[in-house]
Amino acid sequence: MLLSKKQPTAAATQWIEKVKYHKNRDSYFKFLGNPHFRYTAFLLVFLSLWFLLQVFWFPPTKSTQTKFSTTTPKPSAGKCNGDVAVYVYNLPAEFNLGLLDDCSHLNVYTNMCPHVANHGLGQPLDNMDLQSSDSNPWFATHQFIAEMIFHARVENHPCRTWDPSKANLFYVPFYGGLHVSSNFREPNHAIRDALAVRLVDFLQAQPTWRKKNGKDHFLALGRTSWDFMRANSGPDFGANCLLNLPCVKNMSVLTVERNPWKGSNQHGIPYPSYFHPSTSDQMMTWQNMMQQSNRPYLFSFIGAPRKGVGKAAIRDEMIKQCMESTQCKILKCDHGNPKCYNPSEILKVMRESRFCLQAPGDSFTRRSTFDAILSGCIPVFFSRHTAYTQYSWFLPEEASKYSVYMDEQSEESKRIEEVLMKIPKEEVDTMRATVIDMIPRLTYAHPNASHSDLGFEDAVDVALQALAQHVRDKV
Repeated sequence: MLLSKKQPTAAATQWIEKVKYHKNRDSYFKFLGNPHFRYTAFLLVFLSLWFLLQVFWFPPTKSTQTKFSTTTPKPSAGKCNGDVAVYVYNLPAEFNLGLLDDCSHLNVYTNMCPHVANHGLGQPLDNMDLQSSDSNPWFATHQFIAEMIFHARVENHPCRTWDPSKANLFYVPFYGGLHVSSNFREPNHAIRDALAVRLVDFLQAQPTWRKKNGKDHFLALGRTSWDFMRANSGPDFGANCLLNLPCVKNMSVLTVERNPWKGSNQHGIPYPSYFHPSTSDQMMTWQNMMQQSNRPYLFSFIGAPRKGVGKAAIRDEMIKQCMESTQCKILKCDHGNPKCYNPSEILKVMRESRFCLQAPGDSFTRRSTFDAILSGCIPVFFSRHTAYTQYSWFLPEEASKYSVYMDEQSEESKRIEEVLMKIPKEEVDTMRATVIDMIPRLTYAHPNASHSDLGFEDAVDVALQALAQHVRDKV
């Protein structure tokens, strides 16, 4: 940390003046011709000034040196090694930014205007850690807004190219998640699908598309794949047909939850959490804080009961076991508990826990998994589709190195505390260190971050590199 340079005080300045000029002018000129005097006077003045500079210009300070985690983030985010050259389509406004003009109606359940601010990061959060940083890395980020953040990050990415002839990836920045969530209650399927159909027509007319028939093109969507895979038969959950269109099946689709059975062109990307650092110092400081965090609780659960036989069973079991245990911290989110909408309260529970229970949400995945990892809390999964079949680009191949798995139908899931207690402390410490080392690649950095300051690979970096390799293999 650079020390601020302080000017000498008024009293100190007067003292310097007295040292230099305490004798009258007559005495001064009397001895001016004496070479010994001149040498002695010069030496005294020099030493006095040097002493004053040490005292007033560089005052003693308390140490602010930060201890960082043992694994330093990779310093590759500020450079582009040639493996990735991504071209960003300048789509007509109706497919992305134009949708924001009616932000209050982008979601049938909530006003999205506060959430689409700051490139999708949402509103800044106060009273969070690292507030002394030059830029605030904390935002009240909506869980289904990844498409906007991804767009903003790629537009400012060092691997972006404006020359389509040099690109090996073509990004189509369609805000499909925001659009579909605004039309969940539209009964007319043709109206619900219209924008997706127009997007396909636009793409197929582009020379860049025809070159490889879209195999080097990709979408990034902020909602689950189920919201874009409406079938002709079966229940209608408000989804459109985007991912079932033949044109789109040629593309790669990044989504916060992929279809494990019919999503061969789908790739899971992290749900956005609340932390969007601009520098490697912010990231490493946070990692170090999570490594040193006091964790008095063995495990915790944050969530509400669910309706439906499958969802209700495992959640009811978790809530029951947690409430009966003195080693579990529970944050129950029924009846509109305001703490469940407060990022500070959510992260506090997770920071105080060694393990965080991750029951499936309305679908297999949940944003809470990434909040837990951000907090250095080891996730405990009860379905393989909550993480293992979703985020292969981002998570270690060996699941047991960073997580615990208990099948929701197994006997283990009925005695969670007992199972977790049997894991040796050394193993828990190693798993936590792995989880904390995972934080950078599961985080969406601030879109305005300087390439030179952002010394780690974030979720967008990881996705672009994996996509480029995937396209090379496919094409």
